[in-house]
Amino acid sequence: MVSGNWDAWLLDRVPPLPGPVADKLGEQAEWWSEQLGDEERRFLGNLAPQLEVAVDGASVLCVHGSPRSATEDIFATTPDAEVSEMLDGVQQQVLAAGHTHIQLHRQHGSTLIVNPGSVGLPFYNSPADGEIFMSPWAEYAIVTAVDGQVSTELRRAPYEVEAFLELARESGMPHAHWWTDCWVKDAQA
Repeated sequence: MVSGNWDAWLLDRVPPLPGPVADKLGEQAEWWSEQLGDEERRFLGNLAPQLEVAVDGASVLCVHGSPRSATEDIFATTPDAEVSEMLDGVQQQVLAAGHTHIQLHRQHGSTLIVNPGSVGLPFYNSPADGEIFMSPWAEYAIVTAVDGQVSTELRRAPYEVEAFLELARESGMPHAHWWTDCWVKDAQA
């Protein structure tokens, strides 16, 4: 596991997101931070910003946003020149990045960029677009390597979203009803 922008918020009060939803999310993050004990704080504090793993002989660099920053976005529409700057010095065959919470696989030069999306908070749109909406499924990716050839498969899995949202409403979290209203209820996985 690698550290991300929410870990920085929970430990160091670094704001998680700019924009119109920042105040509500900031209050939620403050509440979540208060729920952590010393052991959880130590665990988060020990997360590395990058992790390199081998998948059947292929080298995978895991980061939260980009190799440069946990808060840097890589989208399908990010210009190639910007991605080249972000990947400067990266030698791994695969870059696994998350931050945007939006699934992606994109070839850039000799590097396959993979964003598995999010298991617990898959964005239906980018928060940079204004309001935030979440998809009613869990997202993940499978990375395989065979004879030096790397491929990815992006997957979605349904789960009992309404039961999850009811737990959130009952949790005492600030703005819980606003947050649960941000979930898209009728989308198909």
